[in-house]
Amino acid sequence: MLEIQKRLSNSFYALLALPATAMGLGLSIQIAALSWLLTYEYNLSISDIGLVWATGPIAGILGQVIIGIISDNVWVMNGRRRVFILIGGVLASLMLLALPNIGIIQAGLGIEAILGIAIVISMVLDLSINVSFNPTRSIIADVTPEGRARTKGYTWMQFVSGSFGVMSYFIGATLGNITLIYIGAVVVLLFSIIPPFFIKEPRYLGRYGEDEDEITRGMEGQEPTPKHYASLPEVFMNIRPLWGFLLYGIYAIVKRLSGFEVPGYYVEMISLGLSIILIIHALMQKEAGKSAEEAGKIGFQKVLAAHSFSWIGVQSMFIYFFAFVEFQIPDLSNVEIGTVVNWSFFTLNLVAAIIPVFILEPLANKYGRIRTHAGALFIMAAGYAFIAFFGLTPWTIYILMMIVGIGWASIISLPFAIMSQKVAQNQMGLYMGLFNLSVVLPQLVSSFAVGEVVEAIPDKSILLIICAVTVGASALAWSFVREPEDRMTENPVLAEDPGKDAN
Repeated sequence: MLEIQKRLSNSFYALLALPATAMGLGLSIQIAALSWLLTYEYNLSISDIGLVWATGPIAGILGQVIIGIISDNVWVMNGRRRVFILIGGVLASLMLLALPNIGIIQAGLGIEAILGIAIVISMVLDLSINVSFNPTRSIIADVTPEGRARTKGYTWMQFVSGSFGVMSYFIGATLGNITLIYIGAVVVLLFSIIPPFFIKEPRYLGRYGEDEDEITRGMEGQEPTPKHYASLPEVFMNIRPLWGFLLYGIYAIVKRLSGFEVPGYYVEMISLGLSIILIIHALMQKEAGKSAEEAGKIGFQKVLAAHSFSWIGVQSMFIYFFAFVEFQIPDLSNVEIGTVVNWSFFTLNLVAAIIPVFILEPLANKYGRIRTHAGALFIMAAGYAFIAFFGLTPWTIYILMMIVGIGWASIISLPFAIMSQKVAQNQMGLYMGLFNLSVVLPQLVSSFAVGEVVEAIPDKSILLIICAVTVGASALAWSFVREPEDRMTENPVLAEDPGKDAN
């Protein structure tokens, strides 16, 4: 084990963040380039672009949950997360290289439908990212003790990942999206295949409420980490607050691919009503007086409920922001629209890279992670509203995007620290995958429902209004989530050998 890991030094947190940075960079490149490529290089419509982006949530539903369950219960190459990070990183790098070559791939295969090829490449890219995203986030929880160290792990993840995200948008804005893709493919590969070999993973992962003595005793058994393969009914019940999103997602995919459609908007209304009812029910549940396992599951469902609506606002912005820019500033050329979008996301991610370590972490330690996150989301919702009404020039948009970046910084750091302390340590991969459903299922709403609204309504500022409302609803929901308690204080890796210390 490296000395920096024993001491949990800042350099170790930076090293630990690199695999997640690789996946985040791949996603940033996809955000920066995919919609632009499909619109201005291949002339796809907004609805077709929404369909391509829907492959990401579909890949996330399958990839993160399945890989999470498997990685909890295997030990390969001296780790449970390492092998999945390596495979996902290599595949993601290859798919990034395929993005600007969709036309060449189409000609080589002799297929006329550019949309089908774009969907396949996007799905493999997203599946690759999702194969690695779960392990890159789970490994942070595996090797850090709960409490401030865990929060620091995820804020450093966002600090490092966000810094490279900023760099990606800067390259896209100055050198172009094609250059960005090729540079990014190399970085994604290197950050995926090198750092995992310098991070020692713990062989034993604790369960609910275990103290150091219980962990030490667990080391003496033949099976230090009992295997737990979640059943489908168990998984389904754990994601109950998301049932409405799941219903809509299934219907929207069937409708888009087969043309089958229920007259009127009955399915959409039922899905919305079911989502609201189940989310309110989850938020009203009481954790007090329950066993550690029952309280953990209730707390986890509250996190799902609160986190879900924020991703409608985030993903809708990422997919359709080019349409808003084109509407607000009609004199821009296609290339200039891409430049404005890249600079907008540059300022968004610049703030998101800086404030997690220097502002959010100190505030979370002082006022609690829940309060800090809810406050950041309220600020983000206000930023969206300001852009909708006052984002009339590129520079105005850039400045207001910095306000939005406060909430974005929190969304991709603090919820992971909160969630990881609501669930059993030896099921972290499973719950990290289920937690990701509160991201990907709402993203289907962005890909289909929000896309239909944005395409149908001439005033594209409706996009930012939708973003403001959904993020504001998420901020309100977080106020009903209970601050997680710290269950362990020892370094999980050192706990395997009580004779070691952190000095």
